[in-house]
Amino acid sequence: MTADQYAWWRQALKLAGGYRELTHDQLLLLAPSADSPESGFFRNRPFKDAPLVPVAIWRDASGNVICLQGGKEAEADRVWNYACRNPITEALYHSVLAGEPWPDEPPSVSREHNLPAKTGDLHKDLTLELAAEKETVEGFLKKPISTQEQADQAGVWAKRLAGIATKADEQFNVEKRPWLDGGNAVDDKWRDLRTDAKDLAKKLKKHGEAWLKELDRMEQERQRKAREDADRIRRDAEAAEQRAADAARAAEEEKARREADTAPGLASSFAHESEQEARRLEAEAEAKKLAQRAADAAREAQARPVFAGRTGAKVSLHTYWVANITDYDALVMALKDEPEVREAVEKIAGRIARNKDATLPAGMERVPDKRAA
Repeated sequence: MTADQYAWWRQALKLAGGYRELTHDQLLLLAPSADSPESGFFRNRPFKDAPLVPVAIWRDASGNVICLQGGKEAEADRVWNYACRNPITEALYHSVLAGEPWPDEPPSVSREHNLPAKTGDLHKDLTLELAAEKETVEGFLKKPISTQEQADQAGVWAKRLAGIATKADEQFNVEKRPWLDGGNAVDDKWRDLRTDAKDLAKKLKKHGEAWLKELDRMEQERQRKAREDADRIRRDAEAAEQRAADAARAAEEEKARREADTAPGLASSFAHESEQEARRLEAEAEAKKLAQRAADAAREAQARPVFAGRTGAKVSLHTYWVANITDYDALVMALKDEPEVREAVEKIAGRIARNKDATLPAGMERVPDKRAA
């Protein structure tokens, strides 16, 4: 085959950065066809919650599509829908096929801690699994995240621990539902398992916050520079467009002037017209080129997502609005009629009134309130 059958994969790999999942905008740009799997190396989940497996797709000399999933033959059409979003390098394909872990996959506790086979007791199995995860996670949390792979691992790890908490929650509810009146015993049994898994998941996300903030800072700086470049190129494009318009107008004016002047010879007039036309075409070509560059620069200035992890286990920065009180006295006066403020003031005043030794602040008095008791 003369055409490069791996061209689409190479472009996807460049956008994905080695093994990361393509974003929605990147997929729109690449426009993969659901009916025509592209040749390359990918990863796929054979079914929901299944572990990721390496995928290779290529065309043989006759143009037939060959697909291997996890080293076994598979139907490319069934694999492609998910795999197209997850290009990987050929080296990573062979590495995982040989038994090495994915770069964004946290250490396997079953491998590192020699976990026993499942006993059928979900609480016991999850407790052993969480204990092994906790030991490994605590070691991971002692060092700052310094690579994208570590940030991705933290996101996937948090998802895995959240999965333990989810399984614990589900079984907890199953066991508690028939025993609502005696639920305290079940609460005590599962409380540590549920909260520890969730706390570890939160710590992992918090652990990656500094890394994500740095990525966000770098992205903001990239956007700023890209906007500056886009503005400069846009101004150049507008100037080129104006020059093209000026050249066209000058050519028309020169032509009209020569037609009104019968003195110059025909040959001289033709040569001058050719020179004017060449300048006009050159100006128009420059204007079109700069207009295209301006459009490309505007797209480059658009925001790109900042995240760690992968599908179902992504960790990203979310914006929360909080109050920064700049003038406490002015704010209290502005909020004095709010029900919550009045309730809080009445609560504080009541506490002061009950303390006979307390000095009363301005605006209140202590009065007796006799009640039946």
